[in-house]
Formats: sequence, C-alpha cells, structure tokens
Amino acid sequence: MRLAMIGVGYVGLVSGACFAQFGVHVTAVDKDLQKIKDLQGGKIPIYEPGLEALVQQGLQSGCLTFTDNLQDALKDADAVFIAVGTPSRRGDGHADLSYVFAAAEEVAENLSQPVVLVTKSTVPVGTGRRILEIVEKKRPDLKIDVASNPEFLREGSAIEDFMRPDRVVVGAETENAREVLRELYRPLNLLETPIVFTNLETAELIKYAANGFLATKIAFINEISDVCEASGADVQAVSKAIGLDKRIGAKFLHVGPGYGGSCFPKDTLALVKTAQDLQCPLKIVEAVVASNDARKESMVDKIEALFNGDLTGKTIGVLGVTFKPNTDDMRESPSLTILPLLQKKGVHLKAYDPAGMTEAQKFLSEISWENNVYDALKDVDAALILTEWNEFRALDFERMSQIMKTPLLIDFRNIYTLDEMKKTPFTYVSLGRALVTEQN
Repeated sequence: MRLAMIGVGYVGLVSGACFAQFGVHVTAVDKDLQKIKDLQGGKIPIYEPGLEALVQQGLQSGCLTFTDNLQDALKDADAVFIAVGTPSRRGDGHADLSYVFAAAEEVAENLSQPVVLVTKSTVPVGTGRRILEIVEKKRPDLKIDVASNPEFLREGSAIEDFMRPDRVVVGAETENAREVLRELYRPLNLLETPIVFTNLETAELIKYAANGFLATKIAFINEISDVCEASGADVQAVSKAIGLDKRIGAKFLHVGPGYGGSCFPKDTLALVKTAQDLQCPLKIVEAVVASNDARKESMVDKIEALFNGDLTGKTIGVLGVTFKPNTDDMRESPSLTILPLLQKKGVHLKAYDPAGMTEAQKFLSEISWENNVYDALKDVDAALILTEWNEFRALDFERMSQIMKTPLLIDFRNIYTLDEMKKTPFTYVSLGRALVTEQN
C-alpha cells in the first residue's frame, strides 16, 4: 500500500510515522520547506515521546519519505490523507476549514489515478460531503472516493494510541474505500481492534462527541472540587469512589486548573457552533465551555486570597507551563490565562518546564525562564505547580524551604497527598481538599 499524507503537523507526522511502521509506504508532504528539510534529516519539530526514533526508523527502512512536491507525494498513491490544521475561526468559534478544502482541491487537481481521499483532520459534520462535492467538480473524469478517519491521539502517548487504539472509526460509503482503509489498518487485527464503519457524517460526529463528553467529565469534577472545598469533603476520594462505578470510569476525573490543548477547547466550541447552526443547541457542552473558561480565571482568585488580596510585588515560581506533561504544546494551556493575570496583579514570575519553555516564550513575556526546578524557586514567595510532570513528583522540600522566602506550595494538579505534606514545613494548597499548614 502507498499513502500520501498531506500535512506534517502533529496528527500527520504521528500517523505517517506509525503507518510506516506497519510497512505502508508513506510520503508526507508539506509546503513548509524548512520543516521538510529538518524531517528529511530525522529532526522533528514537536516534542512527543518516541516519535523521533520512529521517524528515523521509517527513514532508514525507506517506508517514510518527506517532500514539498505534491505531485511526487501523490504518484501511485492508493490513499491520500488530509491532516492539516482546523483551528477555531477567529470571531465566531467555528472550525476553520479553509486548509482542508484547499488541500482537497490541490489533491484533486494533481491526481493522475483513482484514490481514496481520507480526512484525518478533525472536522465538523458535513465536511466530508463538501469535500466530495469539491473533488467531483474538480475531477469529473476521475474516481475519487471520500472517507473520514478521525484521529484519537493523546499528546504524550500518541504512538501508543495509534498502535493500540480502543477502536478505529472509518466513515466510508463505497466498498473500495472500506477495503482500502481495512487494508491500511490490517496490522491491528492481531490485537482484535474494533473497526467501526459508518457513513461520513457519523464518523465526523463521533470525534466531536467523544471530546465533548471527556471535556464534560473534566469540567464536572473541577466544579465538584469547589463544592468539596466549601463543604470540607475531599475531591480525591470523591473521584476515586465515583470512578470505581463502571458506568462512569476513573479516567478524566482528575481535578485541575481547566482543560487545554489542541483538541478539547476548539472541538467543544466547534461542536457547540455546529449544533447551533443545525438548531439543536447543546446546552450541556455550552455550559462546559463557559465553566472551563471561568475555571482558569478562578485559579488566580485562589492565589490572590492566599496573600490577603494583594499580590503586588510578590514573586512566584511556576513549575510547568504546558497544558499537560510529555508535550511542548502550549495551545490553550491554562498557564496562558493564569500567568498574564498574575502579572497584571503585580506578580513577578520565574518558571521552569522540562520541554515547553521554548514554545512558551512565543506566548508569554516578562518571565524569568530558569534551567531547573530549584533555580525557579529561589527567593520566591510561593511555588505554583501548573503541569504534572514526573520531575515535580519528588521535590526536595527541605531544599525548597531553604531557598524560598516563604514555604508555600500551591499545587493545582494535586500531585501530593495531604499526609505526606503534613510532614513538611510547607503550607500546602491544593484543589478540592483541606489546607495543610505547619500547625496541622
């Protein structure tokens, strides 16, 4: 099988490298010449555990190649995957499909053989039908089947998610398209991975519905944590107990400062807008979006209250700025809301992140970026954990107490237990749990 991957962003690069591991001949194409040159040399533009080695293996085996020439990529291809960005459209929140439609037009114009054109990008319901209209208009002389194959990759564990998925979703309405996609994913048969075949619209909606539901779980437990703080309950125990209910499940019930990343924020908003256009408003998802936005801002109020309402002149050491660990992705990270608001209240910020500082500097200014945890915490009035990197799970509290002005740890990821923090000289502030002070 030969596959052309249009776009070498996060989804396109991970998917292309993984298909190459399956033995598929993948040619990935992008208009960014510098990015292509880097990839041809085995240098990847994003941080994702295991991806660099996978790309290098693909290059060495000859199953993975990179080019900026679309015609070269399309030559002899059996399937063409569109994996370009679909960011939120400025002004109205709809998914911006201009890159998807432009890619579909260019592919159709440059094809010389029948293919299955597959949308890998996350797109609203109806996009596949529109692509079908585009290619039929552009190339009435050529049989181009259109399919949808949404991705379900979690940043930080994307390779595992691709190689051992819970399911593969394929929206295809011709036997040829179904057969090509079935053949591409044939290596997963050994794992008995379910492949769910649907029509185009259903496949597109499955992706949005999944992300909308997971975002709802996150927003729900975050609001429950507020109730816990007000009532004296413990959100960790609540999460564990309800997660043991098999109807609910334990995943995505971890309290935090709000969800971020490349998927949940834009996908929930796009789902809301699509439903409104269809005159089927999703009141629950609308509430989730509003709740998550408010959640990030409320974290600043919580910090301010610890300093009796006056943060002027305070210095805070920030541990982690990416939206989650094991990625350098800063898109919609809670830090992008929390840190500027702290600065507006007169706070000086020092920060350290194991992988995200280079990317973060594109979005955050007037922050002292440090080389390690303890440089970030020297002479600060408080330490603030925003991302649950493993590096932060075994901090040296004795050393911290010696270099910090005040032994105050604000943990917005609930990394530590209350019992272990009671053994330290720190005042420990977490979410949905009791305050720990030295007197405890």
